[in-house]
Amino acid sequence: MNKKAENIIVGISIGDLNGIGSEVILKTFEDSRMLEMCTPVIFANAKVLSFVKKSFTSTVQFHGIDKLDQIVTGKVNVLNLWKEGVDINLGTNNEKIGEYAIKSFVAATKALKEDLIDVLVTAPINKYNIQSEDFKFPGHTDYLDQELEGNALMMMVQDNLRVGLLTDHVPLSEVSANLTEELITRKIETIRKSLIQDFSIVRPKIAVLGLNPHAGDGGVIGKEDDLVLRPALKKIFDAGTMVFGPFPADGFFGSGQYEKYDAIVATYHDQGLIPFKTLSFGKGVNYTAGLNKIRTSPDHGTAYDIAGKDMADYNSFKEAVYLAIDIFNARNQHDEITQKPLKIKEKQL
Repeated sequence: MNKKAENIIVGISIGDLNGIGSEVILKTFEDSRMLEMCTPVIFANAKVLSFVKKSFTSTVQFHGIDKLDQIVTGKVNVLNLWKEGVDINLGTNNEKIGEYAIKSFVAATKALKEDLIDVLVTAPINKYNIQSEDFKFPGHTDYLDQELEGNALMMMVQDNLRVGLLTDHVPLSEVSANLTEELITRKIETIRKSLIQDFSIVRPKIAVLGLNPHAGDGGVIGKEDDLVLRPALKKIFDAGTMVFGPFPADGFFGSGQYEKYDAIVATYHDQGLIPFKTLSFGKGVNYTAGLNKIRTSPDHGTAYDIAGKDMADYNSFKEAVYLAIDIFNARNQHDEITQKPLKIKEKQL
C-alpha cells in the first residue's frame, strides 16, 4: 500500500549509547523539515536521550510513547523500551550498554517485520560488546538476514556511487575460498534486482573488480580471476545481465571508470570500502540490499574518541534516513508498475 512521504514511519535503533549514535540521531532531527518527510520513532528511553542531549547543544523535543500505536506524526517519538536508568559513560566500551543496543535493535526489527514501522535506520553498535548467549551475530546485517526474507547484501551508497560486496566480514585469508560460482551468481542477481526495484534503474550496468592485482594478469598473479570470476561473469552476462569484468581494482576508481556503471562489485571488504569512503566525503550510507524490508545505517562506527564532545558529523546518518525514504518510495512505485501494468497502459493511451 502506498503512503505519503510524511506518513513514512522511520524506526531508529539507538546503537551504542556510549558512542555518537544518539548525537547524530538528535542532530539529524534538529531540522524540523525532517519531520515533514517522515515520522521518526527511536527505540530507546526518553530519559536516557535527555541525559545524552546535555552533552551537546540540542533543542529537540521528544514525544515519549509506551506503545507503537501512540505514534504522533510531526513529533520525534521515543518508544520507552525500558524504565530503569542506564549508567552512561560516553566514550567507553561497556557490555551492559551492548545489551541495550541489541534490545533496541531486536525490538525495532520485530516492529519492521510486523509493519509497525516502514523502514529501519540503525545507529552504530560495537560488535564486541553486543555478543551474548541470546545474540551471536557479527552485526546488524547477519541478524537481519536471519529474521527477514531474502538474501542480505551490503551495499554502500552515496548518490550514484553504489558499491556492493561479494564477501563482507570475511578474513582476507578466506576470501578466495569463498568466491564460488554460486556465490557470485547469487550476489550479482541480488544487486541487479535491487538496482531495478530500489533505485529505479531499468537495465543496470554492473562492474566487478578482480581479486588479484591486475585481475590476475593472465594467471601470472593468481588464477582465481581466470578460473572462477571470469567464467561466472560470462555465464551471468550470457543469461541477460549487463555485468562486466573482472577489472583491475587499482586504477578503477582513480581513472573515473566507476562513473560508467550503476554499481561496482568488490570481491572483498576493504577493496570496496576504502575507495567508497574516500569518494563519499562522509555522506555514505550502508544499505542492506536483497531483503523484503528496508534497512540503512551511517557508514561509520561508534567513534568513542569523540563521543560527548559535540564533534560528531551527522551527515551520514541524515543521508541514511533520506535513502531509506527514497527506497521505500521507489519500491512502492516499482510494485505499482509491475502489479498493474495494464492500468498504466490504459492511462497512457
